[in-house]
Amino acid sequence: MSSVMRKLLLITLALGIIAPVMGDIQAPPGTRYTSARKLGRAIGNILYGIVEIPEQIVRKTESQGSKVGWSYGVVDGTRRAFKRMGYGFYELVTFHCPTYHGTFKPPYTRCGADDRIEMNPREGLSEFPPELGAESYFRHSRSQKW
Repeated sequence: MSSVMRKLLLITLALGIIAPVMGDIQAPPGTRYTSARKLGRAIGNILYGIVEIPEQIVRKTESQGSKVGWSYGVVDGTRRAFKRMGYGFYELVTFHCPTYHGTFKPPYTRCGADDRIEMNPREGLSEFPPELGAESYFRHSRSQKW
């Protein structure tokens, strides 16, 4: 075996060992959106989409007063509830196939420019329906343990 052949074999062997070690082992950003998540999102939007009505009443009352909350809040909440339920039925039928740009991400936009559900949590809707009552997703408490 010639020295050039030995060097080439050594370089190939070294790259074969080093390349997998230096490779990117992180999951791509879209992996958290699966067909199971899409199905869960669909069921959640269908069952709990109606929660948008009291949610919008409370938000509009806090920001603009009770008359606005009980008039425009009801109308806006009903509109958002129907949109959420419509997307829920759409995603229920198509949960097994990637429909939004070849992924299982929700088909909502980040702003309401093209009449889709907004994902702005302050003014629009999030991916899943809002939670009424006490928010239980905090992992801390006020009690002190010794």
